[in-house]
Amino acid sequence: MENQTTSTKQIALTYGLILGFVSIAFAVVLYAMGKHLDGGSLNTIGSLVITIGIIVFGLRTFKIGNGGFLSLSEALKTGLAIVLIGTIISLLYTYVFMTYIEPNFMSQVMELQQQKALEANPNLTDEQLEAMETITKKFSSPMIIMAVGLVWSLFIGFIISLIAGLIMKKAPEQDY
Repeated sequence: MENQTTSTKQIALTYGLILGFVSIAFAVVLYAMGKHLDGGSLNTIGSLVITIGIIVFGLRTFKIGNGGFLSLSEALKTGLAIVLIGTIISLLYTYVFMTYIEPNFMSQVMELQQQKALEANPNLTDEQLEAMETITKKFSSPMIIMAVGLVWSLFIGFIISLIAGLIMKKAPEQDY
C-alpha cells in the first residue's frame, strides 16, 4: 500500500498497551471483589469483551489512518500484535500476582477445584483426589500457566482478528 500513513507497529503498541493495562485493571477489580478464584463466566466474558473491543478499535484506527483501507492480512497482523503485547503485559502482572501478591493463589484454586469435584461426584476416593492434585500441581507453575495463557490468548486473538478483518476489510479499487 503506497499511501499507508498508519503503521501496524504504532497501532499494535498503542492498543497492546491499552489491552494490557485494561486487563490488569479488570484483574485487580476481580481481586478486590473476591471473584479472582471463581474463573466463571464473569471473568471469561469480561476478558473476551475487553479483548474484542480493543482489537476492533485498533483495527478501526488502522483502517481510518490508511484511507479507509484494510486487508485481511493487515487485520490479522495488527490484531495478533495487539494481543501479543497486551498478553505479555498481562502475564507479567499475573507472574507478580502469583509470586508476590498472592503466593498461595494456586493452592486456593486447587482447594476450590477439589471442593467442586467432590460436590459433582461425592464418591471420589482419596486416591482419585490425590491423583487430581498431582496432575494439577504439574500444570500450575507460573511459567506453565504463562505459556498456556500466551498460546490461548494468541489463538483467541487470531479468531477475533480474522472475524473482524473479514467484516472490516476494504481494498483500494484497482484501475485496469
